[in-house]
Amino acid sequence: MRAAERETENQVAETQTSNESQGTEPRGAVDRFFEISKRGSTFGREVRGGLVTFVTMAYIVILNPIILTTTADVDGTRLDFGQVGAVTALTAGVMTILFGLVSRLPFAFATGLGINAFLAFTIVGQVTWPEAMALVVINGVLIVLLAATGLRRMIFDAVPMELKIAITVGIGLFIAFIGFVNAGFVHSTASPPVELGMFGSIATVPTLLFVITLVITGVLVARKVKGGMLIGLVVGTVLAVIVEAIWRLGPAKDANGEVVNPGGWGLTVPTLDGNPFSLPDLGLIGQVSFDFGKVTIIAVIMLVFSLLFMNFFDAMGTFTGLSREAGLADEKGNFPRLKSALVVEGVGAIAGGLTSSSSNTVFIESGSGIGEGARTGFANMVTGVLFLLAMFLTPIAEIVPTEIAAAALVVVGAMMMTQIKGVDLTNFGVALPVFLTIVVMPFTYSIANGIGAGFVSWVIVQSLAGKARQIHWLLWIVAAGFVIFFARGPIEALIRG
Repeated sequence: MRAAERETENQVAETQTSNESQGTEPRGAVDRFFEISKRGSTFGREVRGGLVTFVTMAYIVILNPIILTTTADVDGTRLDFGQVGAVTALTAGVMTILFGLVSRLPFAFATGLGINAFLAFTIVGQVTWPEAMALVVINGVLIVLLAATGLRRMIFDAVPMELKIAITVGIGLFIAFIGFVNAGFVHSTASPPVELGMFGSIATVPTLLFVITLVITGVLVARKVKGGMLIGLVVGTVLAVIVEAIWRLGPAKDANGEVVNPGGWGLTVPTLDGNPFSLPDLGLIGQVSFDFGKVTIIAVIMLVFSLLFMNFFDAMGTFTGLSREAGLADEKGNFPRLKSALVVEGVGAIAGGLTSSSSNTVFIESGSGIGEGARTGFANMVTGVLFLLAMFLTPIAEIVPTEIAAAALVVVGAMMMTQIKGVDLTNFGVALPVFLTIVVMPFTYSIANGIGAGFVSWVIVQSLAGKARQIHWLLWIVAAGFVIFFARGPIEALIRG
């Protein structure tokens, strides 16, 4: 009896082995190129994975225009919502397809959250939008050079993991704070600096819809519903359109920016006027200027450095996490075609600058497609094509009021805040620099200030605690650069004098 059982087990094992070996045989040129069968996947899984990735990322076509059009540049110019939405979809589609073809990995691209906030709320306060996008292009060129020479990996390894996590958490807190402000949940005053709502109250319909959308989106994300962020935005927008159709709240501010209707909508009034489909307006492509006449060379260098730092650290962490999730990374965290992947990621920054959509980078939401079975770049082909089709739907995105989009900002911020679990806060020598990195960002409304505070305090605290030898020499250079950045006012005055 036992011999018969062993024989049956052997037959099953042989059948499984035979099936596995057949699964590794490519089924055509496309299968061979993307290594679909070799990685144990199928065309069906790749298509489903690519579709799911798009659904979970599609909110960026709405969210990026909201962030980039919120703030006027140093000349008072604002970007057009529809144009930003069109180039956001275009660049995401092209870069996702390019990355899939070059790296053959299922990691989709789109405008990086955090980087776009840095542009909107820090950089354009000093330069124009075309100049800001030129800084993004320069940042992308440097990333390509660093990746091609191998320096990018070396710099990544030089920064302590605690600071990398703190930067992500700080950006999350900053984005959430922006969401609360845009929703009217938090209002700036002379004393205290901020208060709950306008005149100490949040009892307005738009802010109430913000809370409802936040709860709906939060529940969907918590329940791991595919596309939960997008569903929340759609539901909130539909509610806003119905409310506006019934009560005609109208805008809160007049043409001069004066509050004339405290119960109205902040920036966008949700109405269904016009055709929801249109040809994309790609007028922002090529709108870059390298004439930085209004800022000093030191300021330009520090702004580029801040962009560079945020861009490649965020991408490296995301690459590592996704490759491990897909089972494509080795014990050291390396994955197939690592160098080419890093080079293309730099190209994404260049493309984002040239199209005025902000730097494009790999998206952690690609993990949803990987969870659906995607293992190759063929999934990127599906995601990329869907992004290109989304260009024709940008008028729909313009309907979304700021208060509804603000809920997505808060949810994204909460997601980024969860990374704090990776930091040992019982060691105060670590806790203080991490704390300063996180809180300085929202308190000063500047991501660069938070990064600088974290780097400088880390070097000072660790060195005075007798751990100077454990600090990488590159970190000393970066910290010194930030000291110059913080003291650039007196330094510039001294140079001029």
